Amino acid sequence: MKKHVTEEQKTSAAPEAEQASPESSAAEAATPEERISRLEEQLAAKEAECRENWDRFVRERADLENFRKRSNREKEELLNYGTKSLLEEILPVVDNLERALSHANENGSTGLTEGVQMIHGMLLNAMKKFGVTPLETSGAPFDPSFHQAMTQIPTDEQPPNTVVEEFQKGYMLKERLLRPAMVSVATAPK
Repeated sequence: MKKHVTEEQKTSAAPEAEQASPESSAAEAATPEERISRLEEQLAAKEAECRENWDRFVRERADLENFRKRSNREKEELLNYGTKSLLEEILPVVDNLERALSHANENGSTGLTEGVQMIHGMLLNAMKKFGVTPLETSGAPFDPSFHQAMTQIPTDEQPPNTVVEEFQKGYMLKERLLRPAMVSVATAPK
């Protein structure tokens, strides 16, 4: 008995034959050990890619965390020390008020002196609100971090390297030096 195959059946069978590629026939022809070794190689490649992606993720995460910390630190620094330039401009005004007060006390004019003293006090209080404090220098040991030596005075009255006289006050802005104090320093007499 001969089977009769129609033309339609021939054309529908042809694509199925084309779909069977040489790879699938090679895969079918490969032994199970070859398939396992190829799968192990693919698995090792994927594990390496996974480790690389994980390392990249961890580094990016650390970079993001460092960026956040740096941004917060910069923001805090700006809030704490953003007024520095303004305060540096105000300090000569304070110096001039102090000079006027010392000169007025010598001349004895009382009404004007009291007014200038009040203004001076208000200005110092306003600066204190922003974290500005004067440096105490009289009799303190000389520290180049906070003092600027203008002269050396040989004396027996003070130990060497001690501040003898203050020419201009120094100021701190919170924990930072805003302006060093200009001072004269004691030295041992010759």
